[in-house]
Amino acid sequence: MDANRFATHSLNDPRILRILSAALDAVDPYRAVKNHLPKIAGDVYGLAVGKAAVPMLTALADSIPLSGALAISKYASPSTFNLFPLLLSGHPIPDARSAYAGERALEFVSSLKADDTLVCLISGGGSALMTAPLIPLEELQNLTASLLASGATINEINTIRRHLDRVKGGGLARATKANIISLILSDVIGNPLEAIASGPTAPDPTTREDALRILEKYFAAEAQRRGDSNFIDSATQRLSGKFVKPSDDIFSHVQNIIIGDNQLAARAALEQAQREGFHSEILTNELQGEARDMGVLLAKKLRDEISKRLRPFCLIAGGETTVTLRRGSGLALKGNGKGGRNQELALAAINELRNVSNVMLVSLATDGDDGPTDAAGAVATGESAERAERLGFGAADSLSRNDAYPFFESLGDLIKTGPSGTNVNDLVFLFGLSE
Repeated sequence: MDANRFATHSLNDPRILRILSAALDAVDPYRAVKNHLPKIAGDVYGLAVGKAAVPMLTALADSIPLSGALAISKYASPSTFNLFPLLLSGHPIPDARSAYAGERALEFVSSLKADDTLVCLISGGGSALMTAPLIPLEELQNLTASLLASGATINEINTIRRHLDRVKGGGLARATKANIISLILSDVIGNPLEAIASGPTAPDPTTREDALRILEKYFAAEAQRRGDSNFIDSATQRLSGKFVKPSDDIFSHVQNIIIGDNQLAARAALEQAQREGFHSEILTNELQGEARDMGVLLAKKLRDEISKRLRPFCLIAGGETTVTLRRGSGLALKGNGKGGRNQELALAAINELRNVSNVMLVSLATDGDDGPTDAAGAVATGESAERAERLGFGAADSLSRNDAYPFFESLGDLIKTGPSGTNVNDLVFLFGLSE
């Protein structure tokens, strides 16, 4: 990726731009497919699902003559329509196009024979982009939106999805006789196969009771607030249909292979930082929790480290935080601003870094798509708080309204890479620069 795509008002050091670029280059989906594709004989078909579907399927088509192919994604370029059928659908809330894509995918794989090979190319976003729901689509949309607003983790959301969908939790494998090779670009901490795109070719280790506990966790308070149990009872009944629980023997013809993840991206950034002369360390690849809490925690970490480490230094954290828009016993709406988890994390760091010289916190979504915005993330420095206040913005006020986007837009410190073509969770960089 062109390093200059990361540049902002504060983020203009070419060394740092190259570090960010190296992280994404390491998980380039085209190269990842090329590097991990095994030798395959006979008739080969390709099905790509997720935000990286187009470059992944392009790599497959460039490597092997395909007897048929289908891509389902959020993004496209005009040239891709001539290479293979491409369906664009909804994310993060599934829409009618997502349901159509799910039916097309099931039709596609169910037509294959036992001696065919189906190469599934799976990347983050696939859960919403491809669905074959067991409940009305509108109910699925409302349930997904409520879980997202309530701060549910991606693993919790995908557990519910797997129990309400014919294509998830091994449903795709169940629908075909073909041999399956799944090449998977992971956007889930720890790379659990059942959670990445809700595991269309992986067994589901969770039970109906697991799904019920998640519904109870997030919606019991809403039922209490309303004064009746109809809300939680209705949510419970949504799980009473047919469940896709493939038995182990279904997966005897399936290979699931992880070809890229957050650790790979973080290691590449670490190595580039070292080449650039930074003392570097990966703090974690399992960053989780409320974005605003993690922003404060990481900002304090940065402040503490500037007196302990040789400069320049670069500390790297990977994972995926959450933003809870509904808080309290009544699940009241907390804020209705504009932003995403990476922008909120950076916003929470602003006051913690106030007047600390030569530091920078960079938080970005590796897919270039932070929340429902055109930004990948944002940059916080020791000067950000005072700069914003001169422009009429207060970090605490903006944070209270979940309104990070206009705050960083005013500073010129939104990172706008555009869609990156890959998706391996988020990365946060803590830089201590030379005096």
